[in-house]
Amino acid sequence: MPFQQVFPRSFTANSIREHAPALSGVYGITNAKEWILIGEADNIRDALITHLQEPGTPLLQHNPKGFVYELCDPMNRRTRQERLILEYQRSGQRRP
Repeated sequence: MPFQQVFPRSFTANSIREHAPALSGVYGITNAKEWILIGEADNIRDALITHLQEPGTPLLQHNPKGFVYELCDPMNRRTRQERLILEYQRSGQRRP
């Protein structure tokens, strides 16, 4: 099953602060052509802000434009992340 949130939010500091919760879950970062990262975190907002502020990373070199997320119990996060990665790999999306 793909991400529950269908339409990505803008991958900017303001948008992340406004829309991403400081809660446990999984998230995906896209450049509108492909998923460049599918991650999991105790705090989705902090994880996304950290990715945004890390200069010179492969993620930023892929020109991320949007993010989606799902709230997820900490005990199930890793499993959900792995399922999303497999699903998007099968659909032709790649993850660096």
